[in-house]
Amino acid sequence: MSKYIIKRLIGMIPTLLVIVTLSFFIVRIAPGGPFDGERALPEVIKRNIEAKYHMDEPLIQQYGRYLFDVLRGDLGPSYKYKDHDVNSLIFNSLPNSIILGCMAMAVALVFGISLGITAALKQNTVLDYVPMALAALGLSIPLFVVGPLLQYIFAMQLKILPTSGWFMDGETTFATAVLPVVSLSFAYYADVARLTRSSMLETLRSDYIRTAKAKGMKQSTIIFKHAMKGAMLPIVSYLGPAFAGIITGSIVVEQVFRVPGLGKFFVQSSFNRDYTLIVGVVIVYSTILVIMNFLVDIVYSLLDPRITYK
Repeated sequence: MSKYIIKRLIGMIPTLLVIVTLSFFIVRIAPGGPFDGERALPEVIKRNIEAKYHMDEPLIQQYGRYLFDVLRGDLGPSYKYKDHDVNSLIFNSLPNSIILGCMAMAVALVFGISLGITAALKQNTVLDYVPMALAALGLSIPLFVVGPLLQYIFAMQLKILPTSGWFMDGETTFATAVLPVVSLSFAYYADVARLTRSSMLETLRSDYIRTAKAKGMKQSTIIFKHAMKGAMLPIVSYLGPAFAGIITGSIVVEQVFRVPGLGKFFVQSSFNRDYTLIVGVVIVYSTILVIMNFLVDIVYSLLDPRITYK
């Protein structure tokens, strides 16, 4: 296992290098630039700005300079947000997205796994139909509908929760996190519940579960000691990319509830043609995704002893 872990860690390096390289060249090949606007800049001013940011150099030289900066942990200056570098923009907002994402994923896992198991054990009953109906709603209703709907019901009509804000700013209470967490977790709950139900049904029909029942084991022991390990494998596999996506922020939820997270930079950097911010966000997201997929493989082997890595 230790050799596999070392190989995977080393293998992350070329993966991230390819991602940085492709991102760097793709954003620069696309039409437009960070200094293009409705009013064209005078040619002299534009040349001076490009020289300041070394954009007058050959593209391959710009790439070498940027790659050297990234290896030093410097993601470069932002072309649109004056007096800010990409590091500060990302890492000041990323903690808020991580906190929001972790809370939303925790809610999705608790309700998704518990209701998914209940639906599998009580197949074709009300306890099966209701959780799966909620899951179907979670898959079919987009976030830009769920968020405002929750605001209207719980903030404007019932007046029991605030419409927006974020408790990390020191000026509001933890209640501001309830609606964005519930909104963001809804779709993930749907996936987890459906995966848990189908996986648990398949596991309960397997030979070793039938053997455990024939030996007279308690139902609770069969479910939680034997069936859960096998049933959780698809959930663990799903959590890798899902966790990376949820903690890097949802632009819809963060905008609706005014959460100062990373999500807004995914869209704004593209609109602004802010090269360094675009690539910086991609690097952060890709790094989290690669790490989470690596952890998924490790957890896989712990849950299922039949899985070995050499």
